[in-house]
Amino acid sequence: MLVCCLFLNQTTRKQVDKIREEFFLRYPSPQDLLKTGDEEIEDLIKSLGFKRVRTQRLKRFSLEFISKEWKEPIELHGIGKYAQESWEIFQKLNFNVQPTDGALIDYLNWLEIYKTNGRN
Repeated sequence: MLVCCLFLNQTTRKQVDKIREEFFLRYPSPQDLLKTGDEEIEDLIKSLGFKRVRTQRLKRFSLEFISKEWKEPIELHGIGKYAQESWEIFQKLNFNVQPTDGALIDYLNWLEIYKTNGRN
């Protein structure tokens, strides 16, 4: 989930959807990503734009993810407000978050309507 949030920075979900599955097939773990040459990663993610910056961000994030003692994703390289709020909602099931991102707001609004209609 956090990698997808990194992908979504400065691009659209439609663009991310085109490479997401292949990315995780090639690199199912942070260790797999870290042992891969930059050029290979850049070639796969180039359609997202900023391929060199993204590759360096993904590698540093992956290294911190496996080696840093972190409690919240926001402590990791490249993780911002959107990713932290997504983590709260989808991983911690904290629906009291007040996100600023439109898609997260829409999801929480939909969830409230869904629960109100008795479909817990």
